Amino acid sequence: MTCSPKKNRLINQNWVEGELRLVNTLDNQIISLLRAIDQTGSITLAAKQLGLSYKGAWQMIARANNIAPKVLIITAIGGSKGGGTRLSVTGRSLLLLFTRLELQHKQFLQQLNRSLVNDPDIMRLLEPLTIKTSSTNQLLGTIAAIQAWSSNIEVSVELKGGEQIIASLSRPEFKQLELGIGSDVLLLINATEILIVAETDNNFPSTHNNLLGTVVLVRRNNEDSVVAVQLASGDSLTATISGRNTELLGLTHGIPVYAVFENNAVILGALSQPAQTAKKSVNKLRCCCGQ
Repeated sequence: MTCSPKKNRLINQNWVEGELRLVNTLDNQIISLLRAIDQTGSITLAAKQLGLSYKGAWQMIARANNIAPKVLIITAIGGSKGGGTRLSVTGRSLLLLFTRLELQHKQFLQQLNRSLVNDPDIMRLLEPLTIKTSSTNQLLGTIAAIQAWSSNIEVSVELKGGEQIIASLSRPEFKQLELGIGSDVLLLINATEILIVAETDNNFPSTHNNLLGTVVLVRRNNEDSVVAVQLASGDSLTATISGRNTELLGLTHGIPVYAVFENNAVILGALSQPAQTAKKSVNKLRCCCGQ
């Protein structure tokens, strides 16, 4: 039985990670050093192989030797063969033990990751967390409506609290994303695209999104201010506005305001699609925007 490219990508993603460590002391770093010494017969060469200084490698070995009931490493000084370093019987036994546990640990993590992939609700929670983007604002939503016009497509996305955001895309962009009603999407909005408007000023153009929320943060940076607005659902939007506008609006913690931005300022990302590198520094996400 073969898996689809999407399923393979999800399986290969490290949803659960963990470091193998014995008795809180013997970890992958010291075991890698033991392995390198076993291969090279030299602390100097082993340290170089792992990018460690000789002093750092020697200190790791000394610490491990001191806490072990029997020495792990034997160093011969001088002699006809010029000295060298090798693992003791105990050291080699430890290396074999850790190598066996590493394999079992890897298989255990793979089993856990596979079990998560088979749970769609867990994937819906975890998959957006893997996305890397330069956009300040990232909101997860579900497509509730699609309106086709002569030159563009307007996609209505419902946030978890019921708020609606409209994203405007060209027809080719929309076709590329392969979206439909009920598709999970990620909305990316740059902080500089968002205007903060007083609650009393609610006359907005039809091409603009306007979300009512409460100011939860105002941070002034030289000429600009960073303003965070929390929506009723708990989602939040961060805007970068001028210091002058901050003063004119009297922005302080707790006052109600509108976060306003154009429909074509929204970058739309389709989740659960084959990974690709997209524009605007968005990875593992197929994205389009109407700009």
